[in-house]
Amino acid sequence: MPATQKPMRYGHTEGHTDVCFDDSGSCIVTCGSDGDVRIWEDLDDDDPKSINVGEKAYSCALKNGKLVTAVSNNTIQVYTFPEGIPDGILTRFTTNANHVVFNGDGAKIGAGSSDFLIKVVDVMDCSQQKTLQGHDAPVLSLSFDPKDVFLASASCDGSVKVWQISDQVCAISWPLLQKCNDVINAKSICRLAWQPKSGKLLAVPVEKSVKLYRRETWNNQFDLSDNFISQALNIVTWSPCGQYLAAGSINGLIIVWNVETKDCIERVRHEKGYAICGLAWHPTCGRIAYTDAEGNLGLLENVCDSSGKTSSSKVVSNMVSSRVEKDYSELFDGDDTSNAGDFLNENAVETSFSKGILNHEEVADDAMLASGLPRQQSFLLYKDESPIGVPGLKTVASFLEDVEEDDQAGTVHELPLRTSQRPFYDGPMPTPRQKPFQSGSTPLHLTHRFMVWNSTGIIRCYSDEQDNAIDVEFHDTSIHHAIHLPNTLNYSVADLSHEAILLACESTDDLASRLHCLHFSSWDSSKEWMVDMPENEDIEALCLGQGWAAAATGALLLRLFTIGGVQKEIFSLPGPVVSMAGHGEQLLIVYHRGTGFDGDQCLGVQLLELGKKKKQILHGDPLPLTRKSYLVWVGFSAEGTPCYVDSEGIVRMLNRGLGNTWTPICNTREHCKGQSDHYWVVGIHENPQQLRCIPCKGAQFPPTLPRPAVAILPFKLPYCQTATEKGQMEEQFWRSVMFHNYLDYLAKNGYEYEKSTKSQAIKEQQSLLMKMLALSCKLQREFRCVELADLMTQNVVNFAIKYASRSRRLILAQRLGELAVKKAAELAITQVEGEEDFRNKLGAGYSDSATEGSQPWCQTQVEKDAEDSGETDDVEEKPETQKPGQNPFSKSANSSDVPAIKSVTSSNQGRVNPFKVTANSKESAVSVNLVRSTNILDNMDKSYKKSAALSRATNSEKSPVIKPLVPKPKSKQKKTSQSDKTEEMKEENPKNSSSEAPSLCSQNTENQRPKTGFQMWLEENRSDILSDNPDFSDEADIIKEGMIRFRVLSAEEREAWTTKAKGGTSVNGTEAKKRKHVVEESHEAENQKEKAKENLNLPKKQKPLDLSTNQKLSAFAFKLE
Repeated sequence: MPATQKPMRYGHTEGHTDVCFDDSGSCIVTCGSDGDVRIWEDLDDDDPKSINVGEKAYSCALKNGKLVTAVSNNTIQVYTFPEGIPDGILTRFTTNANHVVFNGDGAKIGAGSSDFLIKVVDVMDCSQQKTLQGHDAPVLSLSFDPKDVFLASASCDGSVKVWQISDQVCAISWPLLQKCNDVINAKSICRLAWQPKSGKLLAVPVEKSVKLYRRETWNNQFDLSDNFISQALNIVTWSPCGQYLAAGSINGLIIVWNVETKDCIERVRHEKGYAICGLAWHPTCGRIAYTDAEGNLGLLENVCDSSGKTSSSKVVSNMVSSRVEKDYSELFDGDDTSNAGDFLNENAVETSFSKGILNHEEVADDAMLASGLPRQQSFLLYKDESPIGVPGLKTVASFLEDVEEDDQAGTVHELPLRTSQRPFYDGPMPTPRQKPFQSGSTPLHLTHRFMVWNSTGIIRCYSDEQDNAIDVEFHDTSIHHAIHLPNTLNYSVADLSHEAILLACESTDDLASRLHCLHFSSWDSSKEWMVDMPENEDIEALCLGQGWAAAATGALLLRLFTIGGVQKEIFSLPGPVVSMAGHGEQLLIVYHRGTGFDGDQCLGVQLLELGKKKKQILHGDPLPLTRKSYLVWVGFSAEGTPCYVDSEGIVRMLNRGLGNTWTPICNTREHCKGQSDHYWVVGIHENPQQLRCIPCKGAQFPPTLPRPAVAILPFKLPYCQTATEKGQMEEQFWRSVMFHNYLDYLAKNGYEYEKSTKSQAIKEQQSLLMKMLALSCKLQREFRCVELADLMTQNVVNFAIKYASRSRRLILAQRLGELAVKKAAELAITQVEGEEDFRNKLGAGYSDSATEGSQPWCQTQVEKDAEDSGETDDVEEKPETQKPGQNPFSKSANSSDVPAIKSVTSSNQGRVNPFKVTANSKESAVSVNLVRSTNILDNMDKSYKKSAALSRATNSEKSPVIKPLVPKPKSKQKKTSQSDKTEEMKEENPKNSSSEAPSLCSQNTENQRPKTGFQMWLEENRSDILSDNPDFSDEADIIKEGMIRFRVLSAEEREAWTTKAKGGTSVNGTEAKKRKHVVEESHEAENQKEKAKENLNLPKKQKPLDLSTNQKLSAFAFKLE
């Protein structure tokens, strides 16, 4: 089976880290730059024993109950093991010691220092020291000869030397390494190693290969390399049997070779690609402990069989090679296999088996080891003692490489075997699936752990020798008091809500998996219920919602229960569950969609609503995760928005406003001080924007005692250039939009919420948009200004127009005016459609008269526009004195000497109220607004909050921002009844002004507004316009055509009509109404409209663009800048 790579864990702070096993292999010992030596019982040990040995520990070695460390105070210290009691100082250097090693029997230690010296010290008598001098730079590493004759060393001077310990002289030196002046600048620390037991070979990592030198002759026997090695090798270590050699590179690659066959049998890559600086082989089994340059500790298991059955592996390889060769010889006639050598025959195989060395089980166990292939690639299948292969595949051909004589024994050893290696698969490798977990829980193997920590409370589990119990604590004690429960069934999964506590345990040989609910909010005396799962079905995840509970099982089933214990629906999951979360009526399920590759998990997510109308929101969509990460937390915000966190610290939230996509909202790793620090998320709040989590120093999860403190992190969307003012405002705007999407969800589902929260959010967003528009104006990005204005509401667009005109950006103001017309038309359509949808839902059978309540308002708006046109004519006659009031929307019109305001009205579009909703049909309302090209600046002096037209459109809405919201039934009935009452009052007393008139003018509520010159001209020429355009059926078309014709009149004619209109100001409303009856007797329907117009045509205040208005605009622009 292939080597198993366990997830790495935090060991020490960032920096060089060393590792070794004790004599029995029961403990892993590490030291690091934090000055601590830690003793780990296993990689999962969450409470290792720690011994502080100094400010920094560079190296450690363990033998015979003695722990030796090289620390930053230039000393070699010895401690008792495992007590960690200081036992003296063995030797001192003038600078830091870089490496310390024991000899074979543990009687001596060797230490190399940055002062170029190597010392060999007797452990029992430190006065017995030998000093080896000869290096010209700091010493990198040392290794004792197993026979205690030689000592090998590597140095920053680029040399590798072999010393004869007794004579303290250098036996051989090789210039193999790159020279440097210090250890921190060395490309590789070159941790060399002698072959155990015999000591025949010395392994030296040099660049991308391992050089092996023969003892005493010091010849380079051969090199071990691999095509997958892309960076220099840093360290080597031998298996206890001496048959295998492991090496680690500076880019995190760990490779294991079979030294006899020179084949690579394992390749493992560091999950983060950090440099491997510590490597230790377990003394009795195939486990390798390794550390990296960032202080992390890792473990490889099932690397290979360290007992080293060399002869058996050779026999099996010969057997396989001969059988394959014989099988292939039958395919060719006339081919003589004897040409390949006498050793390729059946006799060799039979002779090997006749020696009685192996049994059948040993053959099966060691076949793949001898081949030198990766252990996971077993390609030989046996049936009736005959090899079955796939045609076309290359077979294994074995041959003898050389014959080696032993000078001492004079016997012939078995010949080393070289096999042709099958091509290595270099494609994406499958990722082990993530196990199910409960959000807010710590690992199951801990004796004291959190079963869940959420916004409701905390559930702790204690399973030690003294107690096996569960403690439940509520954040708000008014919900319930703390609870202490016995844990006799070994509950492993739990969840907590305001209504109940939900527990589950795994099945055993005697008991089935059980779901246990403590319904403490029940009003009856029965506060708990239990349900046993069917046989061979274990609960893997569970969650609680409002009035329901859910449990996902290993049978790919999800079971729903009421909070009182009634079984509800059951449905199948598309894959093995990973985690679940509940909030209100929402259920979020994360499961495995398939198998991920190259370290990525392949997860899917389902979101269901379990209310009266059950529906599925997310239909198994892929769950986005950071590359090579896994899920660590999934849940809901306090407001009910799904969120999750991955192992890289990225927090993502469901963006309901963007088609239910996932948006990253925070990166907790940005707030970590060290790479080994983490934040353990326990809750998310959207209002206020808070990420509640627990900081974990050097760990991924917090301890249960003392109770950890909760920290609050801010949210930040990963927008570009957030250091600039533009990037900051863009991030703030879209974060505000996203974090207030929950208000629309609550409104849509009938939940209550504070409307002031939404109005405040809209105000904040519009303020940011206005600031961005002002910034874009400064940068002369006018197209960008229009894009920003498209995100604004109707009222804020009007402010943007004023700002653009005040900034003398007339083209921008013109574009913004066109955008305002478009927004007004969309708003009118939304209002009309909302009214029609409401009528259809009620089915009340409204007649046409029910909508005529809006006619006086619409007609009044048209008359106001016409009057504004008349006032504009007055301005046109005196362009010299009224230049500041000219319209900035100037287009090239009839002539260049015509004022800008005239150029607008000379176009093919008339001035029509954008909020006009006629009583004829919806299409008429749309046409009125689409043909309108209005001059917004005509009424620039109007107050933003007292705009009568806008207040009518929003029906006395408190918020000054127009929002196209669909009215709710109750408010709509109230509004309709008020409109009907207003219409009845107008019909009974046409002389009385409408209820909205006082907001426009408080001077005279009884008199009617005087007609303008354009209105009088239109009354007399209406018949001509209709005769010339018989297809005109809409009042807006008639007014538009009338305005076009009125504009082409000479100035004298327009002045005459204006004077005529001013002369008739003393006429009261009744006389004007009678004249209108005489002129339009044949148009009874239009007569009703004119009545309403006259009723609402009250005297209007003069609106000159005085200095105070310009001062207000100037102050507004200054605030935005």
